[in-house]
Amino acid sequence: MRLIRCADADTAYATVEVRNPNNKSVRFAVHVSFADEYDDTLEATYHEVKVPAKGKVTAKVPVRGAGQARMVDHCVVDRDAAPA
Repeated sequence: MRLIRCADADTAYATVEVRNPNNKSVRFAVHVSFADEYDDTLEATYHEVKVPAKGKVTAKVPVRGAGQARMVDHCVVDRDAAPA
């Protein structure tokens, strides 16, 4: 998994690229932590995406807390994708 863009005041979701090395279509759980400027976690969430065999998908993982997006300073993506 690769973080393409973190959430911010204008975009209330993180954009993550998910690749599937398998020979069959698989659902992956994309885990993202949204943190503030002090490195405190505002929210940790996941979003499931289906990725075709040997393919890639761009997933949008939303910040679920009301008004939280404007407080996000950075995102942390769990790079070890496991099937959901």
